[in-house]
Amino acid sequence: MSKCIFCSIVEGQIPAYIIYQDDLYLAIMDRYPSAKGHVLILPKRHAADIYELNEAETASLMPLAKKVAEKIRSKLGVPGLNLIQNNGKVAGQVIDHFHLHLIPRDEDDGVVIKGVPQNPTPKDLELMQGLLKI
Repeated sequence: MSKCIFCSIVEGQIPAYIIYQDDLYLAIMDRYPSAKGHVLILPKRHAADIYELNEAETASLMPLAKKVAEKIRSKLGVPGLNLIQNNGKVAGQVIDHFHLHLIPRDEDDGVVIKGVPQNPTPKDLELMQGLLKI
């Protein structure tokens, strides 16, 4: 089985525009960005999706995402930012290595991220609450 592209980037076999790295994570410029300044945060250890991240990786992910988001806002001056993370092909995951997208947003930038709103009944919501309550 061939190595995934993000593992090859982590190992330095494929060049990338690295903006941050530590023992667990690498933050790189997206090679095919949705917007100027689109960054990907990926674990250095191969984890296919969120379900394969370990506790140390999950604990450090959001503080790192916040640090990168603040840098994007301060340097690019954008009024908004999307955090997007897909798990599985049906959810739009293209590369089977966990990665978090940070997409800077500006007025009329042409980026479209939209779902179709549902209209569940209170009974539907109660059922889901019962199934998912932790």
